[in-house]
Order: sequence, then structure tokens, then C-alpha cells
Amino acid sequence: MKIKAIEMYGYKLSYAHGEYVMSGGRAATHQDSTLVRIITDSGLEGWGETATLSGTYLPTFCGSTRASIEELAPALIGEDPRNINHINRLMNGRLLGQYNAKSAIDTACWDIFGRSVGLPISTLLGGVQQEQFPLYEAVPLASPDAMAEYVTSRGAAGVRRFQLKVGNDPHEDAERVREVMNAAEEDMIVIADSNGGWSLQSGIIAVRLMDDLDIYVEQPCRETADCAIVKSMTHLPLVMDESVVTSADLYRAKYEAKAGSINIKLGRVGGITGAVRMRDQAQDLGIDFCIEDMWGGDVISAAVAHVAASSSPESLMHASFFNDWTNEHVAGYQPRSLNGMGSAPTGPGLGIEVDLSVLGEPLASFR
Repeated sequence: MKIKAIEMYGYKLSYAHGEYVMSGGRAATHQDSTLVRIITDSGLEGWGETATLSGTYLPTFCGSTRASIEELAPALIGEDPRNINHINRLMNGRLLGQYNAKSAIDTACWDIFGRSVGLPISTLLGGVQQEQFPLYEAVPLASPDAMAEYVTSRGAAGVRRFQLKVGNDPHEDAERVREVMNAAEEDMIVIADSNGGWSLQSGIIAVRLMDDLDIYVEQPCRETADCAIVKSMTHLPLVMDESVVTSADLYRAKYEAKAGSINIKLGRVGGITGAVRMRDQAQDLGIDFCIEDMWGGDVISAAVAHVAASSSPESLMHASFFNDWTNEHVAGYQPRSLNGMGSAPTGPGLGIEVDLSVLGEPLASFR
């Protein structure tokens, strides 16, 4: 089997709850998403998706992602998409980093691999370890009352895991978190996520103001070294995210920052292959993790579902289905959450079918 063509599509994913707001004035009503379609000479095809939170979340943005795909795709024509390690080796030999672009291609190759053998990706990853797994939702940065109301409303829909967006003034952030905790039910897990928005001093102030609360603190500062200093000032458990890209970063997260859990985003580590590698390392290190991505729709949600379902239940904190957060659906709003829980599709490959009619013409095509 050989790759005959690669097509790239773009579409906008609007936030289902109005405006998505993070620290430092980062706010948007929608984000651009990029889909990759790999077509083989056997007639099989696979899909991958990648999206960013503008250009200030990680050192990537929609334009760089699409330019990177244009650079990578021609080098893959004629290759066997099922030889995924070789595909990743070719991509890494072509471009340093650019994991967000590589993620979409990697996922599409896994989709083809699964379809070629008639098995879901979760089976190829070692099998489903949990038929259902908890999902979390992010709470956009807003007034304390509005954030508490969001948690109450989504809690009524069955969601039990929440990631509160903080990272501005530490005193105001502490007020937001306390208001949410007053409204939260006993079985809810709450994470205060700065997205690296606090300075070192602000992070120290914030955790000291919240040290008595039953919460997690996520990525208080941009650099792991600063997060380690903040962690030394608090008893609150630490979650690391944006600064963990490589295996070396993962070790630093545990042994330097004293983090007990990490967020693994497919687009940050190069797709399903990179996410599974880091997940397995985290399991071996006794680190809990969340499986998710930066943004996305049905295709990203399906990829996340397969990695999450094949993860150890003792290590997986939760996952995200971004197609619950967004309005547009290219695969019939599949996979679908139920009462705050997710599950992996059971069909071959990703287990979903992308509707070409909703996408229009490709942005670029390579043959």
C-alpha cells in the first residue's frame, strides 16, 4: 500500500459557549482547524485533524501548521502509511519540531492502518482498558459568579471534572476559584489552570492564597523551572502541560517540578504516536495524565478517545471531547459523550466517517 495523494482542508470551529477566554487577554469565539486526508493506491483513506489556540498558546499557529503540512506532504507520497514509525522518521528528517502539523498526518496514518486490518485504533494500541472514561470541560476566565454558574450548569449535565481558566491577577483568581469551590459538588475535581499566565511572583501569591482548597494547580508559569519554585511554596498538587514536549521534559516535570500529573496534547507531541509514547512513559513513572489536544472537532475527539480508552484506568485522570465544546461537526458529531463520560468508536481506524460535502474544496493537494 502506498500514499497516492494528500489533501489539506480548513474550517472554522466556533466555541459552543460564546467566547473562550484564557489568561493574558487570550480570547476567541472560534479557532481555525486543519484536516488532512491521506488517499492510498488501494482505495483506503485516512483522516487527521489539528488545531491551535491562536498563536500565543504554544509556539505554533494555523499559518505555520498549514505551511508545515505543505512542506511535509510531498516527501510522503509513495510511502506506506501503515509504516508509521518510518513516516514519523521522514517527517522529523524534513522539519524540526512542528509537531502540530505532524499530528494530523500521524493520525491519518493510524486511521488507514486500522481500516486496513479492520480494527479500531484502540485495539492496535494494545486494547481497550476502559469502555468509558471521564471527560473534563474548561471554564473560561470570567467573573467569579459566571464561572461558578458554568460549573453548576455543566454539572447538571453530568460533567464532574473542570479546568478553571486563571492566570491574571492572583487575588482575583483566588476569588474565582473560591467561588467555584463553594458551588462545586463533593465529587467534582477542579483544576486551576493558569496556562503559564502567572509570573513567578504572581504564581507564588496565587498558590498561597488557595493553599487550603481541595484543587489542583496547572502550569502556573510558562517555564518548568518557575513552576518548580511555585510548587515548593504550596501543598497543592501540580499538573504540568505546555512545557512538557519531550521525554526529558516529562522527567523534569516529575523530579524537578514535583508534578504528579501532566496533560498530553496530541498536537503538542506529534499525534497518536507521540501521545502513546509519553502516556506509557508517564504510566511507568507513576504520573497521572489527561489525554486531549489544543482545540478541534470530531476527528481530534476520535483520536483522543482511542488513546484514552487504551490507557490504564488507574493513570488516566480524564480526557476531552472538543466536539462537545464546538458547534461544527464534520463526522456527524461522533464520537458523542454521555453524562460527562466518553468512549472510543468501535469501527475500524478512527471509527468515524468524515463528510466531504461539508468541507468544500481542499486548500492544497499533493500527488
